[in-house]
Amino acid sequence: MKLVAVSVYGLDKPGIIYGISKVLADNGVNIVDIEQNVIQGMFVMFIIGDVERCRVSVEELRKKLEEKGKELGVHVHVSPFVRPKQKEKNLYVITVLGKDRVGIVRDITKILLEHGVNIERTSLTARDKLISIEFVVDIGNADPNEIKRRLKEDVESYGLDIVIQPYSIFKREKRLVVFDMDSTIVDAEIIDELAKAAGVEEEVKEITRKAMEGKMDYKRALIERVKLLKGLPVEVLENIYNRIELTEGAKELIQALKKAGYKVALVSGGFTYFTEKLKKELGLDYAFGNELEIKDGKLTGRIKGRIIDAEEKAKIIEELAKKEGISKENIVAVGDGANDRIMIENAGLGIAFNAKDVLKEVADGTLSKENLIGLASILKLPEEFKKRVT
Repeated sequence: MKLVAVSVYGLDKPGIIYGISKVLADNGVNIVDIEQNVIQGMFVMFIIGDVERCRVSVEELRKKLEEKGKELGVHVHVSPFVRPKQKEKNLYVITVLGKDRVGIVRDITKILLEHGVNIERTSLTARDKLISIEFVVDIGNADPNEIKRRLKEDVESYGLDIVIQPYSIFKREKRLVVFDMDSTIVDAEIIDELAKAAGVEEEVKEITRKAMEGKMDYKRALIERVKLLKGLPVEVLENIYNRIELTEGAKELIQALKKAGYKVALVSGGFTYFTEKLKKELGLDYAFGNELEIKDGKLTGRIKGRIIDAEEKAKIIEELAKKEGISKENIVAVGDGANDRIMIENAGLGIAFNAKDVLKEVADGTLSKENLIGLASILKLPEEFKKRVT
């Protein structure tokens, strides 16, 4: 097989692909590969053609293609092509998100080069000031976990978010997105708001600190904190719900997910009083939380039913996957705390949102507080992100 490479570029207009491909076909050239795109109104196309049975010389073919290019108002370049030896690739998809600025592509490609990562394809999309750059890369024989760890550190040092997925997982259709509630979908820790209202803020913070330091397990810590809320009127819960704010982009993101046909779940170590209201407000498919016992319009200081901790969150996701008839590769999990660790590890795509390092270590990627909407770009939601036009 004797090959040539044909590159074509110029202002986009109808008929370019037909015109070039007609010259090739009329002269007996078989197209073995082609890639074409329009960027900012500019037409770009690359063709690999087999000229083994070409009816004219390569030089004559070049002249014919250049003449057709002039007729179409585009530039055409023809050169010999030697197909490199194919080696087994270890493909990953890296998505970098952040506020638009000069030099982002330079900074990220420098990091990839320094780590020996070969870029196979690059695309960029934008939504307002948030841009998303997607790289399909080959990491070769490198250890995936080590590469992921180092890339996260280096990219985050530039104030950017990064998500890294094996190409095989990236190609799998995602069908269920699971969110934590506190400090993820809502911009607050609701138990802290309840503690303030009950006048036990410091006591609750102390128990939280012990749990964070491993001196008290999550279930025990939750039980002790809820005890301190005994006697709090239900009206206070309603007032708190009315004043808490959704995280920037959360409502827009969930609307886009639902429009694209995703199932969306809220699985929280918080309280059902709030998860159920959010389910109704946002049109969620599922909502799970801890149920506060209420008698005579006041909290009793007890929790009804099972307590949702890290292990329980993982079980709930398994139950949802079974109910929806999907595998873990079809699930996206987003959370910020230690009790989200297992569900993020077990999901096909696990995102640490505005999270501590302990969660970032096990996640496929990170999103900072202002970039939650960036998940729409990672999942390629239709109409949510548009081609960059500025």
